[in-house]
Amino acid sequence: MTINRRDLFGAALAGTAAAALPETAIAQTSTAGCKPRFDDGWRKGFEGQRIADLGDGRFLNPLISGDRPDPAILKDGDDYYMTFSSFDSYPGLTIWHSRDLVNWTPRNAALTKNIGSVWAVSLEKHDGRYFLYIPVKAQPNSIFVIHAPTIDGPWSDPIDLKLPNHIDPCHVAGEDGSRWLFLSGGDRIRLSADGLSTVGAVEHVYDPWRYPDDWDVEGFSPEGPKIHRHGDWWYMLTAVGGTAGPPTGHMVIAARARSINGPWEQHPGNPLVRTVDNDERWWSRGHASLVEAPDGTWWSVYHGFENGYWTLGRQTLLDPVEWTADGWFRMTGGDLSKPLPKPKSGRAGPHGLPLSDDFRTLRLGSKWNFFRPAPDESARARVENGALVLAARGTAPSSSSPLMLIAGDQAYEFECDVEIAPGGTAGLVLFYDDKLYCGLGFDEKRFVTHQYGIERGRPANPHGRRMRVRIANKRHIVAIHTSGDDGKTWKRFDRGMEVSGYHHNVRGGFLMLRPGLYSAGQGEARFRDFRFRAL
Repeated sequence: MTINRRDLFGAALAGTAAAALPETAIAQTSTAGCKPRFDDGWRKGFEGQRIADLGDGRFLNPLISGDRPDPAILKDGDDYYMTFSSFDSYPGLTIWHSRDLVNWTPRNAALTKNIGSVWAVSLEKHDGRYFLYIPVKAQPNSIFVIHAPTIDGPWSDPIDLKLPNHIDPCHVAGEDGSRWLFLSGGDRIRLSADGLSTVGAVEHVYDPWRYPDDWDVEGFSPEGPKIHRHGDWWYMLTAVGGTAGPPTGHMVIAARARSINGPWEQHPGNPLVRTVDNDERWWSRGHASLVEAPDGTWWSVYHGFENGYWTLGRQTLLDPVEWTADGWFRMTGGDLSKPLPKPKSGRAGPHGLPLSDDFRTLRLGSKWNFFRPAPDESARARVENGALVLAARGTAPSSSSPLMLIAGDQAYEFECDVEIAPGGTAGLVLFYDDKLYCGLGFDEKRFVTHQYGIERGRPANPHGRRMRVRIANKRHIVAIHTSGDDGKTWKRFDRGMEVSGYHHNVRGGFLMLRPGLYSAGQGEARFRDFRFRAL
């Protein structure tokens, strides 16, 4: 069979903005006796990737698709900035920017030094300076701070605050100007005036609301406090119920106080957000913040797993907020399965970014990330004559620190021209972590099949040291093709895979299944003309 890949992918895949396709109807179809399926109702952006803005004054969640967990949002005048837990990916903590709360584009990564697995952070601006408070899982666990004069940096080196027993910090300046970090478990600690060290000891200030014992949850796990001042009250939003596990576990609760020093009064409507049925579109919703839109309306950003797609990680969601006459608030978006009106003002820009890459430049942080990099990892990669040149490391994806990107669609395919040096092995993977991945690599004489995080069959390689490889992930069904003539003809590789179990509830780690490139063995591999499209 002959396929012209440029006809197949279209001009939008050359790295330029794709024209938005017409909106399709939102539909939920079912067949008697079958579980309902949510049909594709998103508008299409770069390379057919789904985007939230429907172009008619409405949006449809996810706000940002793919693994964008624990959103930390900052309103800075007319600008909005947001970043997410980046875990083992570096450069990490990519800052995203918006003017209307719905359309977002990535800027630069704030964290380049590997300090451990990065969890839910706090992004703040205080006295004209930007701060990121960063909890990490390492040896030992701790919370770090970095700071910068502008949102684009340069960001300082990480400073260890030496807080080993807490996660999910939230920076807040009290009514008297004092600076605090609120922490998991209802605790807090005071910060110095410059925000770069702690003062005194951790103190317990809040006992979170507790759900009924017969609810299906992962665990109590009070975490992710977010503090906001509105009117005469301080409001604290907290996540309880566990981040993953049962879809009905994670939830949002709230409390308020007249002073940052408490006492804290529980919201009478707790929980404010919770998945109550496994058939809902969004599972395990939690880690919420409040933010004011350009038109003065209020909204909440939080994360959730998409029904049936644990593999995509926790995606960022946007929920409208209504303030009530008694000084409380409530979320009004329901289960977020239907389009919602956008904020009525604010300047909309493009959303997302093309994932295809001609490798004229190397976009580390804004597009590509290494997995658990060594201190010198970035020195492995360079661009040269339209190729990504990636020095070999390790013997397989598990030990090679693959270079990965985030794909947020339920179905997609990606392909790349790969050339290896003598003694080298390289290829394309769908990568969860070093113990769970799949894909296809090759050396001069044989293919190497990656499945279940191990190296399996090694059939003969008819293409030698250069070939084009394509991987399709169609709602967890994986097909691999290879070409020895630059994509003029393709041959299906004789190993299909199913990857719906490549996720946190199986493996742990809070990650997602990501497209990636790896180079192992000896020498350098050259990757050219990387192309992506959503299906």
